[in-house]
Amino acid sequence: MTTLRVGIIGGGTGGLCLAHGLRRAGVEVAVYERSRSRTERLQGYRVHINPHGARALHACLPPSLWERFVATSGDGGAFGFLTEQLKELLVIDTDPGPDPVRAHHSVSRITLHQLLSAELDGILHHGKEFVRYADGGRRICFADGTEAEADVLIGADGANSRVRAQFLPHATRVDTGIRAIVGKLPLRDANLPRRLAEGPNTIMPRKDCGMFTAPHESPGVDDETASLEPELFGNTEGYLMWSFAARREFYRRELSELDGDGLKSVVRGHIRDWHPELDRIVERSPAAAVSLVPILTSEPVEPWEPGRVTLLGDAAHSMTPFRGIGANTALRDAELLCAELSRGGSSAVAAIGNYEERMRDYGFAAVRASRRSAEQFVSGNAAARLAFRGALRFLTAVPPLKRRAFAEHGTD
Repeated sequence: MTTLRVGIIGGGTGGLCLAHGLRRAGVEVAVYERSRSRTERLQGYRVHINPHGARALHACLPPSLWERFVATSGDGGAFGFLTEQLKELLVIDTDPGPDPVRAHHSVSRITLHQLLSAELDGILHHGKEFVRYADGGRRICFADGTEAEADVLIGADGANSRVRAQFLPHATRVDTGIRAIVGKLPLRDANLPRRLAEGPNTIMPRKDCGMFTAPHESPGVDDETASLEPELFGNTEGYLMWSFAARREFYRRELSELDGDGLKSVVRGHIRDWHPELDRIVERSPAAAVSLVPILTSEPVEPWEPGRVTLLGDAAHSMTPFRGIGANTALRDAELLCAELSRGGSSAVAAIGNYEERMRDYGFAAVRASRRSAEQFVSGNAAARLAFRGALRFLTAVPPLKRRAFAEHGTD
């Protein structure tokens, strides 16, 4: 029997998870990553892994790496909705329970990337910049003039996917018009108020903008990973990640021209009447850890005929970060595609068709939900914001309704 050969373009969260799963299933797999080494493009902030993502990691990773994931992640923490004066509107408790497969986790994106890159000698190939594919995906062409062969080609190369550009050129991303300024404050410098220290929070002023904060502590970072993060990120001690977002016109100036100090100044100007602890967090964050993030999203596309090329994660369904489900959806893709490709008795094209049918359904549902959350986060409708804050207070006062309303929070 001929062994299926799978080529994965992109060594991100979804692509690496899929590679581990296929390797464990005995499928021949190769990952082609344009970075020249594991440490060339280390970037990112805290990422929330929900039960969908945890289940996918457990299913695909070898036991040694699953154990490292559990050891180097924190629990998700209770999620809070707060006013700009840090008054609690509602707090959703998340019970991690005894089973990490069904739990919420907080992990540094850099730490997660290093973990997923491990134990893939001979499979993960760096310095391979994808240019195009030919022969229906069987031939993969790289910028250095080399080529590789595969029976199935997976585009896991992110939101600006070159595989998608060739495979589905009509699938586009659009600018939502929202701009987020994000930063990190090492916890050693934080001395946070209790609620900000205990878990992630959405901070809701009366209209036009919002702020998100989330503490991250890495209880078991190994020496290799710890050495990779710049000291200012305080990886071994943890950090508070924060994000301020509003529509582009709200800022009344061009943000792309500003450095970290300039972006901090913009945020501080807009929150000067908020709780002083929030200003202190922004003011004390290292300028090098502050950046501008334009918020883009993909748009759903009509079903296509399955073939030997398919997409995974942001390459298929790029979404805003406002529900924190992008990485989890990519991991869900990896688990499903791994199961389909490693299942005996069906052709590769049929397996991909089964995957794509389900992936489009939950993937673009996540895109729509994420965009709705983004629009609500920056809504200028003061009456709607006031009503929502009132609803949160009401649910807090009626615990049974609160439990019912948020039973599935963070698992979509």
